[in-house]
Amino acid sequence: MGLINKIKTTLKKATAASLIVLVVLLATRLDLMTANAAALTVLSDTLSNATVSTASNHSIRFTTPTGISGSATIVVTLPGSFNASAVSFTDVDILDGASNLPVAATPTGATWGFATTSATSFTFTNGSTVIAPGQVVTINIGTNATLGATGVNRIINDSATGTRPISIVAGADNGTTTVVLLSNSAVAVSATVNQSIAFSISSNSISFGSLSSSAAQYANSTTGSASDTVAHTLAVSTNGSTGYTLTVQGGTLTSLQNSADTIAAIGASPAVSSPGTNQFGIYATKSGGVNGTIATPYATASSFGYNATATTSATFASGTTVTATETYALHYLANITAETAAATYSTSLIYVATANY
Repeated sequence: MGLINKIKTTLKKATAASLIVLVVLLATRLDLMTANAAALTVLSDTLSNATVSTASNHSIRFTTPTGISGSATIVVTLPGSFNASAVSFTDVDILDGASNLPVAATPTGATWGFATTSATSFTFTNGSTVIAPGQVVTINIGTNATLGATGVNRIINDSATGTRPISIVAGADNGTTTVVLLSNSAVAVSATVNQSIAFSISSNSISFGSLSSSAAQYANSTTGSASDTVAHTLAVSTNGSTGYTLTVQGGTLTSLQNSADTIAAIGASPAVSSPGTNQFGIYATKSGGVNGTIATPYATASSFGYNATATTSATFASGTTVTATETYALHYLANITAETAAATYSTSLIYVATANY
């Protein structure tokens, strides 16, 4: 009996020692497993819209200390009534640093798989790609996903205001970031651009000087000229969305002594100078701006016309959109016959610029 009791005691001690060794080994294994997991760093989730119950893009970024091995997963879990059920693999991008990683419904080779496991959770499953420790991982969800095709479906925000935790498990690493939802995150911004138009005439008094039936005479700001010259300029600019219209109104050159005596206006068909005939006309050239157009009969250089009257205006030039300063240089012609009555002839031409809003 004594020998049997000694054997039993020895077996008990051996069993106890084995259990102690087993516990130590298990504890060591747990310590090693814990040491392989780490907290994700620089973790954030940027929303495109922070209004409750509203569709929003998400841009999730984190740094993985441990890295992500082949076949590992990234699981994103949303709280409350967030709803990602409509999101598919075509609505997501995943980036390893600056490199886009291909995504499909199932993982294969370098392609990651994507699936929503519930309205508030979705999983990326790695194929064979290895994301190295310390890499920045970016996940775009919604219309900000542009690899291959632009995403369509977005995540619907929770219905409650306040901070909401977003949980990410990436391989052995994990972490939580927060987003803040408001009842309305939109700010209505308005501004008014007042209508504006600027118009100027470089000289309000021009003269032909003395006229002769043997030679043409051209107006300038002094005593006239025997050669074609610029008499004055008109400058116009406007922020009118459909531009501007520049008109002229006034009669032809008329005798101050007898209103029946006139120097005939050339009319709506441009004509070149013809000394010895009655002619009064204008032509113009344009500089500056891009959309101004000189109207007929004023648009042909060295050919003159005049189709306005004392009671009716005529379009001289026009623009079709918002206009930087456009400058029109005007040339005036007068010719007379040998029978034109001696007198002082004059007229008053009214130029008007109208903005078209």
